[in-house]
Amino acid sequence: MSSPRRRIETDVMKLLMSDYDVKLVNDNMHEFYIRFKGPEGTPFAGGEWKVHVELPEQYPYKSPSIGFVNKIFHPNIDELSGSVCLDVINQTWSPMFDLLNIFESFLPQLLRYPNPTDPLNGEAAALMMRDSAGYDSKVKDYVLRFASGKKKGLEKLGDNKKEGIDGGDGESDSEISCDSEDDISSIDSDSDSDDDEHM
Repeated sequence: MSSPRRRIETDVMKLLMSDYDVKLVNDNMHEFYIRFKGPEGTPFAGGEWKVHVELPEQYPYKSPSIGFVNKIFHPNIDELSGSVCLDVINQTWSPMFDLLNIFESFLPQLLRYPNPTDPLNGEAAALMMRDSAGYDSKVKDYVLRFASGKKKGLEKLGDNKKEGIDGGDGESDSEISCDSEDDISSIDSDSDSDDDEHM
């Protein structure tokens, strides 16, 4: 069985060679940003998100930490920090999966089939259960305002500034459980530099 380090290198290289736009943080294979598009046929369609991924030393035996940099309205994603509920990830994660599975299957499924009974965003969960049309409308509003691709944070993956996120404190701690009330951020604002690496 291959070592976790070799597995990380293999999975990250597969991701880098895919059609996804990937930006390693300081050439570190344990942390990177990727451009992710909302799945067609959902209210998230047309949205583009900058997603922050951190791989633990125990990857693939421990699941990655995933956070949306620009705002998204979803029951299982914290609105302020962008963190995806660890319970949701861990229920699905298996060492048999690789990083491509996250962006080709896991995240599209999460956006397509939210779980409002185990929420990280109580407002989104309540709205989804009470008024599904109102929920879809608010999701589309967030897509238009924060994920339309016209924001500075989406134009360049090299710009790690948090765009359009209110109340983020920049503290790096993406291990957030679904019932957490803490305002913690899964994304470090490690660079405000404008380089010429385009999305």
